[in-house]
Amino acid sequence: MNRFWLKSYPPGVPAQIDPARLTSLAELLRRACAAFRDRPAYEQMGRVITFGQLDELTRDFAAWLQAAGMAKGDRIAIMLPNTLQYAVALFGAVRAGLVVVNTNPLYTAPELQHQLEDSGAKAILVLENFAHVVQEVAGRTRLEKILVTAAGDMLGFPKSLIVNYVVRHRRKQVPEWQIPGAVDFREALRAGRSLPLNPVEVGPEDIAFLQYTGGTTGVAKGAMLTHGNVSANVLQAEAWLGGRFSNEAGVVITAIPLYHIFALTANCLLFAHLGWKNVLIINARDFPALVKEMSKQPFAFFTGVNTLFNALLNTPGFAAVDFSHLQVTLGGGMAVQESVAQRWKAVTGRILTQAWGLTETSPAATINPTTEEFNGSIGLPIPSTEIAIKDEQGQDLPVGQTGEICVRGPQVMRGYWNRPDETAKVMLPDGWLRTGDVGYMDDRGYIFLQDRKKDLILVSGFNVYPNEVESVAATHPGILECAAVAQSDEHSGEVVALYVVPKDPELTEHDVIEHCRKSLAGYKVPKHVYFRRELPKSNVGKILRKELRGSLN
Repeated sequence: MNRFWLKSYPPGVPAQIDPARLTSLAELLRRACAAFRDRPAYEQMGRVITFGQLDELTRDFAAWLQAAGMAKGDRIAIMLPNTLQYAVALFGAVRAGLVVVNTNPLYTAPELQHQLEDSGAKAILVLENFAHVVQEVAGRTRLEKILVTAAGDMLGFPKSLIVNYVVRHRRKQVPEWQIPGAVDFREALRAGRSLPLNPVEVGPEDIAFLQYTGGTTGVAKGAMLTHGNVSANVLQAEAWLGGRFSNEAGVVITAIPLYHIFALTANCLLFAHLGWKNVLIINARDFPALVKEMSKQPFAFFTGVNTLFNALLNTPGFAAVDFSHLQVTLGGGMAVQESVAQRWKAVTGRILTQAWGLTETSPAATINPTTEEFNGSIGLPIPSTEIAIKDEQGQDLPVGQTGEICVRGPQVMRGYWNRPDETAKVMLPDGWLRTGDVGYMDDRGYIFLQDRKKDLILVSGFNVYPNEVESVAATHPGILECAAVAQSDEHSGEVVALYVVPKDPELTEHDVIEHCRKSLAGYKVPKHVYFRRELPKSNVGKILRKELRGSLN
C-alpha cells in the first residue's frame, strides 16, 4: 500500500525495523544483563536491584520453576502490582520458557477464576494482600503451585514497616488467608540458587503472554502475544525514539501497572532493553506520594493516561518538581484531552506526546513525533506498521473519511487463546486487525481517533463522539474530569449524558450545558449532567463508560 505517512517521519526514524535483531524476550534479558550488569535496573521504595542481580534472581526463579515441574509453554499467572518481584517473576518465567498470564491484583473471585480457567495456568504468584481471592477459587482451577509474596519482601525492611503499604484502600491489615502448600516467593528464590537451570530455547513464534482484554467484543479473552510480537514492538518504540536514548543510563518512572500492556512494553521491556533504571510506583493513586517520588528522581521518561496527568496537575507540589531532565511524556490508554496537554506543557515546560494502540498490537501502533506540539492526533504509524481506514465491508476509505482503524504489522497478535470464533471477528484477510476504534487519516498520515465503535452515541441518526464532548466540557475551569455516555430517550433514541467530577462545588448543570453549547452543535450538547465524587476507572486509570451507561439504562 502507499505508505505516504513516511514523508512525515521525524529525522532518523527508519521506515522499517529488522525483527531479526531481537527475536525473544529471553534474548532481550540476556543482552541487557550482559551489557548493563552494574547499572540499576529496578527501584522500589528506595531499594535498587542491578541488571547483574536481576540476572541472578531470574536464573534462580527459573530453576525453581523447572524443578517444580513447569515446562516450556505452561502458563503462570502473575498477580502483582508494581514491585521488584514482578520483574523477577516475569523474566524468570521467560527464562523457563513459560507463558505469562498478567493478572490484575484487584480482580474479584469470579474475574480471577475466569482468567485462570481460560488460560489453564498451572502456577500463580500473588501479593499476600490478595491471596484470599486466590484461596477462594484455587480449587476450581488447574493451579498446581501457588506462590505468595508480601509488598516489602525484597526491600530489606522489617515487615512491620511495610505491611500497611498496600494497593487497595490502604487496608490496615492483610486479609486472612490459608492456602495449604503455598510457597513463599523468597523461599523459592533461595531454593532455586542451588538448583540447575536447563536452557530453554524460545523463538519469535513462541507465545510470551496471554494478555487478557475485553477486546473489541464480548468477555475477557487472552490475546496471544508471541515473543516476536512483543520484541518487534520494543524495536519499533526504540526506532521511533531515533536512537536518542541508546547510550544513556536514564530513569523512567512507572506509575501505570506493569500487568497492563501499556506499561509492560513501554516501560518494563523497552527500558530493560535500553538499560535504564525503572522506578516502580506501587500505588499510583496516592498522588502526593507519587509527586514526592518524582521529586527525588532525575527522570527523563514518564508514561501515563489522561486521568493520571490531570490528577497530578491538581496535586499540591507537582509544579515544584524538577522537570529539567524530562525528555518524553507519553500518553496512551485513552484519549489525551487538549486542555490537559496544554496545562502539562504550561506546568512542566514539556510536550505531552500522544500514542495509540491496544492489547492486540502489543500495544503500540501509532505515536506522535516526540518533539511536535500536541495536535490532537494519535500520531503516525510506527515503523513496519500499516494503518488503513476501512468500512464495515473491510474496504479501504479515502483520506479524510471516517471509518474503522485497522492495523497490520509484526506486533499484531496471533489471535485469541482458544477462541477462533472471536479471532475471526477481528482478523481480516492479509493480516489486518479490526481495532473497533473509529477515526480518520489526514493527508500527512496523521490519524485522528474519534472513539470506540461501541461508545458512539446516536442522536436522531447523528453520530456523537464522546471524546469530542468530553474535550469541550473539560475546558470548563470548574470541571476536574468528565465522561460522556448515551442515555435512552423516547424522542431522539439517545441523548448525551455527561458525568462530571466538579472542581468547583458551586458548579451547576446549567453552567456545564451552556459552556458546551458554545462549542458543540445542538445535538451534541449534553441533555443531562450528573455530578459524582469520582468516576469508575480501570486498573490503568481509563474511565469506564460501560459502567456509567449501565447505571442509566
